[in-house]
Formats: sequence, C-alpha cells, structure tokens
Amino acid sequence: MRILITGGTGLIGSNLIPKLKPNDITVVTRNVSQAELILGHKVTLISSLDEFKNLDNFHVVINLAGEPIINKRWSDEQKKVIEHSRWDITEKLISLMKASNDPPSLFVNGSAIGYYGRQGDEIIDEDFDSPYDEFSHQLCERWEFLARKAESERTRVCIIRTGIVITRRGGALMKMVPPFKFGLGGPIGSGKQYMSWIHLEDMLDGLIHIIDNIECKGVYNFTAPNPVTNAEFSKTLASVLHRPSLLPMPSFALRVIMGEAADLLLYGQRVIPKRLQESGYQFHYPELEHALECLRL
Repeated sequence: MRILITGGTGLIGSNLIPKLKPNDITVVTRNVSQAELILGHKVTLISSLDEFKNLDNFHVVINLAGEPIINKRWSDEQKKVIEHSRWDITEKLISLMKASNDPPSLFVNGSAIGYYGRQGDEIIDEDFDSPYDEFSHQLCERWEFLARKAESERTRVCIIRTGIVITRRGGALMKMVPPFKFGLGGPIGSGKQYMSWIHLEDMLDGLIHIIDNIECKGVYNFTAPNPVTNAEFSKTLASVLHRPSLLPMPSFALRVIMGEAADLLLYGQRVIPKRLQESGYQFHYPELEHALECLRL
C-alpha cells in the first residue's frame, strides 16, 4: 500500500510512520534534511506537492500538516499563518485528487476538538451541532469543509478531531511536567474546564483502525472515553509525580503570557469518542491515571 503523509515530522506523524511500515510511505516536508534526521531513510521525502500532477499512485493520503496553534500569540498575522498552513495544503491535495483517474481510496484529514469551541461541562460527541463561534472553531470548520470535498464513491474521508495527546515524546504534557516536578504545578484558572485527552498509543492505533476498516468514514473524536477537569488532571499528574498541586495559574497571568490563545486552556470541551468506540476500537488507556503512570514520567 502506498501512503502519502503531510505533517509527517510532527508529533503524531513521526510516531505513526513506524507503525505503518513496511508500506511504501511518501512524506511531504518543507525541510528534507531535517526530515531525514527525524524519519530516517526508509521513507520517500519530497519538498512540495508541485512534484505531482495527480495522486493516482497512492492508496491513502493522511493530511496532518499545520503550524502549531499555541506556540505563538495570536496576532492577526499569526492567525493567518495558522489558517493557511492547514487550508492551502488541503486545497492542493483535493485538487490533485480531483485530477486523478484512480484517486486514493482513503483521505484522512486532521482537525481538533477546538471545532466545538468552549462548551462547559456538557458531554460532546460527533453529533453535537452547536459549536461556539470562536477562532478555533472557525479554523477547524473551514479545514473540514475543504477536506470533505475529497469524498466520492471511490474515496472515503475520515476527519480526526484530536484532543490533548498524552506522551512523554513531546506535546502539551511535557510542557506541564517541569513545574509540577518542582512542586509549582496546579490548576489553570478555575480548574473547572474540561480537558479531553488521548494517549499517543491510542491516537496511533486509532488511526490504523480507521485505515484498516473500510466502513469508517466521517468525523471521529480522538479523545479518551473519560475526559477530566483541569483540576482533576492537575491533581492526577501531581499524584503520579509524587508532588503537590497547590499553585494555580491565575487566568489574568495566562492572558498576559498568551493573549487570546489562553482561551484554549481557560475553557474546554467534555468530548467523548462515541463513533470511534462504535466502530469497534477498544482503548488501551481509557483512564487518565493509568495513562500517566505508564509514561513513567
């Protein structure tokens, strides 16, 4: 099977690729030399989709490309960078698929639970249709709209709304761990906001499950079945690290540091993976404490 991946050097892509071998994998990357260091030499690396006239030679396309959403303050310029890093490459992929005589049978497109916007403590599954209209929703809504254009009788489309990925290999968790290890960790803001998380192994195996099961199509929440509040997450992380969880991060301080992007941490969504479970996927790590303990932080 021939697989094309964008965003292959990111946290999810770089860990997914070893699980997809020995399939024939091609990765689109802006920095080929850096990608070689991360991915090794057993994948084909190309610097631009302009090298293709169509995608006739690929069976699966996995689109994970995108500027990290939370690394920089959301100026108007940075918002455009975040948007177009996702939208433009998705539009190019759709164009290549439409130009194909034998298009890929599966198009997997990234998204995020930010699609739902801030939602308090209401339980959210894929049927929820009242998103809060803010930047994260607008970003994902347009991204998903573009991705759906790939759908046809010959191509199924799976859209992956990802929560916070739990791993010691990077990502949000490893930015949280150092202050907790020094006894300086605690809830963010009120601590009442929900954090919908997923262990990296479930993220990867869930993707493989969707690739392997041809009946899977449409939107899937990639979150563990048991989301927790930020206060509970902080308490559990502190317990696993054998440290206290006493020092909350005030909302105003986070806003000074992050600006509007702080909303991603101060508000949340209580998201469950209804469709993924209904499709037959069984989670390795449904509970947060077990997920964190197994990381051996």
